[in-house]
Amino acid sequence: MSQLFRNKYRIPSARLVGWDYSRPGAYFVTICTRNRVCWFGGVKNGKMVLSDIGKIVHDEWAKTPKIRPNVKLDEFVVMPNHFHGILIIKNDDVRTIRPNVVETTRRVVSTKTATEPERKTTLKSNSLGSIIGQFKSVCTKRIRAVNDPEFQWQSRFHDHIIRNEPELFRIRQYIRNNPAKWERDRNR
Repeated sequence: MSQLFRNKYRIPSARLVGWDYSRPGAYFVTICTRNRVCWFGGVKNGKMVLSDIGKIVHDEWAKTPKIRPNVKLDEFVVMPNHFHGILIIKNDDVRTIRPNVVETTRRVVSTKTATEPERKTTLKSNSLGSIIGQFKSVCTKRIRAVNDPEFQWQSRFHDHIIRNEPELFRIRQYIRNNPAKWERDRNR
């Protein structure tokens, strides 16, 4: 739902109030292409077959912990028009997934892509939003340089704070099973 602010409509943040998205924790993220265009490949016999663009997305995600030592990757899958992944922001002194510490929330965060105008950002360094924004930006630059100048991400991404081990297990299963369920996906 849009709200009017300074005579402009804006979508209010769905962030969990009081939660620091740079603190240690596990996050389930979903990132979609603009208009759900199937840039990343296709599903054949329940298995994802990556296009060249899909391979770029896969490779850039896999590089994330090499670029950011405070990040660990868990299960992920590149789908024809979206991406699912579990990203863990870690701190060696703190257990990352602590049962019953936070309420679960779904939110949508705006991140700058290569086609959007430069604007001031309030994203904290090494926060979930900054990590996803940089990932999307690098992918977009590589894809446009070698494949297709028309490629675009949806301007936001969805995330879910993973609050305990059973939830982590359930989300891992969801990600693993996603290609096999592609034909029944109402959002494809």
